[in-house]
Amino acid sequence: MIQTLKKLCIVASLLAASFAAQAQSEQATLVGSWTGSLMIGRDSYDMTINFTLKDGRYSASFISQQMGIYAMPADSVVLIKNRITIRLKSLAAEYTGRLRMDETGKVISLIDGEWFQEGEMVPVILRPAAE
Repeated sequence: MIQTLKKLCIVASLLAASFAAQAQSEQATLVGSWTGSLMIGRDSYDMTINFTLKDGRYSASFISQQMGIYAMPADSVVLIKNRITIRLKSLAAEYTGRLRMDETGKVISLIDGEWFQEGEMVPVILRPAAE
């Protein structure tokens, strides 16, 4: 009887892990490069945010060639449901946005957000970078 219960527990654990892995693989992901334009005054700066995922947590790096910034790591990336906040302390900047899904509801089509820096707020839309 105890052996049967142990076997059932092992099978249940394996099934749960399998379903969790499948659900995670079907979730929309930010992993990859996202690009947009940052307008500050009359100047336009191309920007790219590269997202990676490790152990269920996102990290990001910021690139803007016009600003002379190459792969600056974000201090924090917080994703709660469809809202994201990225902090770059060395720039005293923060990007907050909302993930917008495509018509299937399975793929993130864009991030509609705002760039906050030095008391200014600038709208920035990020789209997946062309590969």
